[in-house]
Amino acid sequence: MKKGNWKAKITVFISIMLILVLAACGSDEETDTTDSTEGAENTESSESSEASAEVELEDTYTVVSDTSFVPFEFLEDGEYTGFDIDLIHAIADEAGFEIELETTNFDGIIPGLQTGQFDIAIAGISITEERKNAIDYSDPYYESGLAIGVASDNEDINSIEDLEGKTIATRLGSTSAAYIEENIESAEANQYEQLDQAYLSVENGSSDAILYDAPNVNYYIQTQGEDSLKVVGDLYQAEDYGIAITKGKEDLVAAINEALANLRENGKYDEIYTKWFGEPTE
Repeated sequence: MKKGNWKAKITVFISIMLILVLAACGSDEETDTTDSTEGAENTESSESSEASAEVELEDTYTVVSDTSFVPFEFLEDGEYTGFDIDLIHAIADEAGFEIELETTNFDGIIPGLQTGQFDIAIAGISITEERKNAIDYSDPYYESGLAIGVASDNEDINSIEDLEGKTIATRLGSTSAAYIEENIESAEANQYEQLDQAYLSVENGSSDAILYDAPNVNYYIQTQGEDSLKVVGDLYQAEDYGIAITKGKEDLVAAINEALANLRENGKYDEIYTKWFGEPTE
């Protein structure tokens, strides 16, 4: 073999090896670039997916109440007022949405939520397991119970046991109506759509007593029935009020609960409570 041919072959071999090494390095860089690009795309896709999963609140919700449950909601000089009305406005301001207020009879509230006619209801609605099957609730915002009201000259009724066999006025569709039917033997529940009719039935003698939410019984007697009615017995069946919400609006439930918690923390809830019921007790 000639020396010139041997040197030429070595030169060709070295050139081929350099080309292979450079090609391999280029392939690695392309792979790294591709992997990096794909990683960035995956991250962006994940962030986009998370953003689309977040549900924003609507600008306005329809709130339904009743105007015959003083001091929680009632009409005064043509305006809606009361503890519940002040509270739901404060909650809406805190959560950042507007409300359109509508009214209906108490027994029409839950059906209206079920059909989507209303989004939110606040009307001294007691939290019960049965109602939870039809609607969602906020966290409790008021602790209540049932009280007995009788004519001021009535000396026969002094406790829940004395209501057995009696005619008892209450509100149509209320938890007190269910309590009478389930717990007071031989009693007849006179159920009225409007609470003033229930109180009037005791005052005129067509009902022996009224059994209803304690704050309302006390407020009525203090403001209108002081000379005709009195409260007897203890506080029965302690219960919490909650804001009712159409099922399937979990984001709205969460927003209302957060707003309610903030109002308790910043003192606004106590301010509204004191306006209607006096200083809160510990």
